[in-house]
Amino acid sequence: MGLFDSVAGGLGQMLGGQQAQAGAADNPMVQAVMGLLGNSGGLGGLLEKFQQGGLGNLAQSWVGTGANLPISAEQIQQVLGSGALGDIASKLGMQPEQAASELSQALPNVVDKLTPNGQLPAEGDLMATAQQLLGKFLG
Repeated sequence: MGLFDSVAGGLGQMLGGQQAQAGAADNPMVQAVMGLLGNSGGLGGLLEKFQQGGLGNLAQSWVGTGANLPISAEQIQQVLGSGALGDIASKLGMQPEQAASELSQALPNVVDKLTPNGQLPAEGDLMATAQQLLGKFLG
């Protein structure tokens, strides 16, 4: 199983409850989140966007071990911009406002699950993190 499949499987479990082996990588929201991570320079790059957008405290709460602070659809739009959000919405077959709303629900959980120890995993550790996610959801 490749890195994309591992992470997509874990995200599929979080976002839609699909079995990792049963096409979680085909889940449009999983693909959108994975694309967002890929286009942002990984998890660290995405978190940097939130920092630059003045929402670093929100994103840091998702990384930390405490409660995840909520984010609004409007704040998602502010950080990602209309171009990136429009691309995501187009891929999901929905309006940008709806995509922002769904991302506002998914991103805090995804970042939280990808940072189980309250810190960003090193790039080499991302595969191990993905495997741990799969173990938690399938175990």
